[in-house]
Amino acid sequence: MATFTKRKDGQWQAKIRRRGYPVVSKTFGTKAKAERWARVIEKEMDDGSFVSRTEAESTTLKEALQRYLNEITPTKKGARQESNRIKIWMEHDLACRYLANLRGADFAQYRDQKIKDGASASTIRNQLNIISHLFNIARKEWGMECLGNPIQNIRMPKLPVGRDRRLRKGEEALLLESSDYPMKQLIILALETGMRLGEITGMCWENVNLKNSTAVLQDTKNGERRVVPLSSTAKEVIASLPRHINGYLFPRISSSSVSHRFATLCKRNNIKDFRFHDLRHEATSRLFERELDMMEVASITGHKTLHMLKRYTHLKAEDLARELDPVNNSV
Repeated sequence: MATFTKRKDGQWQAKIRRRGYPVVSKTFGTKAKAERWARVIEKEMDDGSFVSRTEAESTTLKEALQRYLNEITPTKKGARQESNRIKIWMEHDLACRYLANLRGADFAQYRDQKIKDGASASTIRNQLNIISHLFNIARKEWGMECLGNPIQNIRMPKLPVGRDRRLRKGEEALLLESSDYPMKQLIILALETGMRLGEITGMCWENVNLKNSTAVLQDTKNGERRVVPLSSTAKEVIASLPRHINGYLFPRISSSSVSHRFATLCKRNNIKDFRFHDLRHEATSRLFERELDMMEVASITGHKTLHMLKRYTHLKAEDLARELDPVNNSV
């Protein structure tokens, strides 16, 4: 049965005691609100559908984020990046709110403000995805079955169309002629293998077999082992690399450092709107131009789905035109 007590601060506390259930209480600004809440809870108990909201109503988003950071984030491949995103969330005003009180409208407002601030769609989606997963974990594993996922009630920012920037005439030669070790070797391997930058910088000698023309990638973005075929050019580059005691092909170099140096290289050569990751797009497109089918390309590049692979297969329009009209092109 529910009891209602007026507190010294003028608030009304509703408390429900029923056999077989934990004591449930909540405080409201008026007695009418307390009574309405009590009727809802008692009906759920009568129907056998009651789920305690106590933990969700007493746990702030900041506290949940800290638990997520301790228990869930370390199991992820991108733990470092996610840790930084979580720390940003913990400084936000919403972090002080209780989980049970957070609504889709709160995060829709957050999304809109980030858009106004100039944040990219990808950045906003990454931030909101953390909250979405946190609510799912809290409901499934932390005993907060009453929680809905507020992120499922809002629209995510639309991602821009995938990049299709390819090397133009003379740009590849310009990049290679104006770069030295290790940038030159990194560029060649990216073009010859289609590997991601992190996969190249993480390659170890023990996983390279020049005799069999293969490199085994143990640590990929998708978390799956992959065997990459090595062309004769790729083998020549790898064979020319100096050996280091730590076992890596490119010791003491980070992906962020390479990206920064590559941007400087492009700027110096007046190559506009081109990033190191675009070399992967270029390499993948070249595989299709060699008439490999989608499954063959996917096995080399490690793309998880064919839909993802399509973003990297924008063949040059002039090449397609030649295929469509071979008679005129032979004149």
